[in-house]
Amino acid sequence: MSYAVGSLVQVRGREWVVLPESKDDLLVLRPLGGLDEEVTGILPSLEEIQPAHFDLPNPEDVGDHRSCRILRDAVRLSTRASAGPFRSFGRIAFSPRPYQLVPLLMALKLDPIRMLIADDVGVGKTIEALMVARELLDRGEIQRTAILCPPHLAEQWQGELASKFQIEAELVLSSTVRQLERRCRVGQSLFDLYPHVVVSMDFVKSDRRRDEFVNKCPEMVIVDEAHTCAYGYEGHGGRHQRHQMVKSLCANLSRHMIFVTATPHSGKEEPFRALLGFLDPGYAHFPSDLTGPANESHRRKLARHFVQRRRADIRHFMQTETPFPKRLEREDTYKLSENYRKLIEKVLKYTQEIVREAAGGKFQQRVRWWGALALLRSVASSPAAAISTLRKRTATQDAATLEEVDEIGRKTVLDLGVEDQTEGVDLVPGSDTSNDSEESQSEEKANHKRLLAMARDAEKLMGKSDVKLLQVTKVVKGLLDEGFSPIVFCRFIPTADYVAEALQSTIGKDVKIISVTGLMPPADREERVSALSTHPKRVLVATDCLSEGINLQEWFDAVIHYDLSWSPTRHEQREGRVDRYGQPSDEVRVITYYGLDNPIDGIVLEALLRKHKKIRSSLGISVPVPVDSDAVLEAIFEGLLMREKPGHKQMSLFDELTAPMASKKAELEDQWEDAAEKEKRSRTIFAQETIKAEEVALELAIVEKAIGSGQNLEEFVKESLHSLGAVVSQKSRHVEFHLSETPRALRDAMGVMEKLKARFDRTGSNGVIQLTRTHPIAEGLANFVMDTALDSKVTGIAKRAGAIRTRAVSQRTVLFLVRYRYDIITTRSRATSSQLVEECTLMAFSGSGNSIKWLSEDECSALLGIRPDENIVPEQASFFVQRVVDVFDSFSPHLEEEGRKRAGFLLESHKRVRDAAKIKGLAYKVEPKLPPDVLGIYVYLPQAGAGGAQ
Repeated sequence: MSYAVGSLVQVRGREWVVLPESKDDLLVLRPLGGLDEEVTGILPSLEEIQPAHFDLPNPEDVGDHRSCRILRDAVRLSTRASAGPFRSFGRIAFSPRPYQLVPLLMALKLDPIRMLIADDVGVGKTIEALMVARELLDRGEIQRTAILCPPHLAEQWQGELASKFQIEAELVLSSTVRQLERRCRVGQSLFDLYPHVVVSMDFVKSDRRRDEFVNKCPEMVIVDEAHTCAYGYEGHGGRHQRHQMVKSLCANLSRHMIFVTATPHSGKEEPFRALLGFLDPGYAHFPSDLTGPANESHRRKLARHFVQRRRADIRHFMQTETPFPKRLEREDTYKLSENYRKLIEKVLKYTQEIVREAAGGKFQQRVRWWGALALLRSVASSPAAAISTLRKRTATQDAATLEEVDEIGRKTVLDLGVEDQTEGVDLVPGSDTSNDSEESQSEEKANHKRLLAMARDAEKLMGKSDVKLLQVTKVVKGLLDEGFSPIVFCRFIPTADYVAEALQSTIGKDVKIISVTGLMPPADREERVSALSTHPKRVLVATDCLSEGINLQEWFDAVIHYDLSWSPTRHEQREGRVDRYGQPSDEVRVITYYGLDNPIDGIVLEALLRKHKKIRSSLGISVPVPVDSDAVLEAIFEGLLMREKPGHKQMSLFDELTAPMASKKAELEDQWEDAAEKEKRSRTIFAQETIKAEEVALELAIVEKAIGSGQNLEEFVKESLHSLGAVVSQKSRHVEFHLSETPRALRDAMGVMEKLKARFDRTGSNGVIQLTRTHPIAEGLANFVMDTALDSKVTGIAKRAGAIRTRAVSQRTVLFLVRYRYDIITTRSRATSSQLVEECTLMAFSGSGNSIKWLSEDECSALLGIRPDENIVPEQASFFVQRVVDVFDSFSPHLEEEGRKRAGFLLESHKRVRDAAKIKGLAYKVEPKLPPDVLGIYVYLPQAGAGGAQ
């Protein structure tokens, strides 16, 4: 026999409460009103466990007018298997925003589920996708899940699954697979052994691993960064492998698949068609222009599977405020010192000479080309990066083929696209192109000496001679003085370490400043950031190893681009670490930092970044570069380095570097404008209209009635803790609870000893916890209040009985707090499963004898807000409750009939959200478990002398 969480059982001579950790073969129990130390696991196969008989309330144990409301809220907040349309909402550790229900409702109308969730960066696509997975698990439609994602995002997905959805998933990465497979039996796949996995896309795309994964893949797959699998017809390499793997997964028409991306359409039609083809192969052949009446049927089909919303679309969805921070952007600048300018001139002259050199053939020319670009990038970053590059041999020299030279060069020098990011991209590249051939030894030795001489020049620019560093120190100080906690993003590891050390020595000991780079394993990065977050004043200096993967909005609220990325998308990712839903600060700052006369910065800023911001400001969304941004910059720098200097005119260094880019920049802008216009049309065409706000409002109202709202939670926590002896202080942005005078058993249940800082509306900041209904603190408080109410031997703040006199009623009115339980029985393909759910509701009548009138739900709820207008002694209160108990059997038939009606309503709502999928062979039945539990009896009497039945 299974027992619902919160139900009472009798074993070992006492009554116990069933805890959420319980399973069918192991009950985790806490004695009614007991401490955490008394929690016990009991095996039903070894000990006899009986349901505890639920007696009517004891009329001698009466409470005040708040008892019913507090007990009702405690019971609703403690349940994990709630009634209502969704089976999962009692288990998730957050309160979904109304807009987040839209993808869930869309998904439940499909079978199989094939969804493309393309909401903007920072909106919560991860949450939206996992809500669908959790709901299908709790409905019993799936038993296993897989997340396919880039390796650097795997730990983030694992953390979200565990912390918000109570799903423990294993990481399947190159570094973990051997350990996982050691636990497998001979011939057993790890995908058979582990029901929930987060899988590195790059690891599993190889032929051997791909076939195993496709054959053993779970019933539901979520594909993150789905655009990286949308292989265009011209594509090759890793993207093609990813595409083939996902296409193979989609071939199983019974598999549920959700695709997540913030950039479904970058202006390139072929990859977008491939992405739509994952939803349905026929969608890949839809016309490129879906506007007009002739394509309405195509738009309707796509709209069932595709949701894409900007922040502006959801900020006030259903009159519910979704608090995104206000984003203030600015550009801060510096001017090169005379000596730094001379170094750049030397570097430019050197790079122009080596790339024009014809010796060594095409292979050696490409080696020198990448060495030149590496040198230009590092000298623009910092003296520390320049020194390292000048003294380091280029890795391209070790390549075996021309293609390998370019592959190594792109990985080490350029800013790879998000889909191609690999560990180690922040390592500083080398520029020394010397090889072992005899004919080039003398020339290579001369070049080597020049590189070392320039390295010595760079050494002299470290610290106080580095204007870029000196100026950013003022910027950081200014942000700290305004109360911000900034992240300073750098391109290379030497730069990040150099900047962090310099800032720490300059700004002072009261500010903690650290660097986090790709030299650290991902787990160490997170630990280092977490340790930094405990400091009130903090600055994080990081490379792009942190531009994805770890959400940093809880601890940081400003971004400085110390080094400009050569990819606007990378800037978006950096800024998205702090500018996202859940940011506790009302405002975030973004500072683009560059040299006014630094020509390398000028090229990137003019060719890419400013145009990107202009389009985002116009559309309210970001549009990726419609062509390869690295290829554009390569072409521009090629024009610079290969161009002969004009003899008739002396050009400035800045003009000399920026002059070649005019035509390329104009060509790129034309393509970008075209992509932006396509994106604008796409947003109009694919605006989600299949789910109406009224439908969301209906389901949300039912959910809140079953489990309570955020406002119910806040009122319950404040009122309960105050009644239990806590000092409650409302601050401007949070609430403080001082708990030293509360019962020890309560503090044990909550896991808090002395002081608690909490918020209820938004994500907590440093030291401030966001309390949701499933947070262990809220759960512990609700369980404590419920346990002490159910055990008459323990003094609690909520009693199961009470009576008051009030002018709000004209005749005796009796309120019952009733808990109903139901079995939801699901039959699919002759397989039957059942799930026990519960709801806590109010039932009330007025009058007496044969003239009683049962009240509506709204009238019942109104009774909870009534306050007493006249004192009544406990003995009198007990007397009036006893009179109801004595004739309770006359009310039982009505309560049971109400249970049967509610079972019908539950069946209707459970089916309603899934009926549109038209799943063959699926049938539901709901059976009420009668009689219900009467948790409380409360009597409302008219004032003495006011008349009315007593």
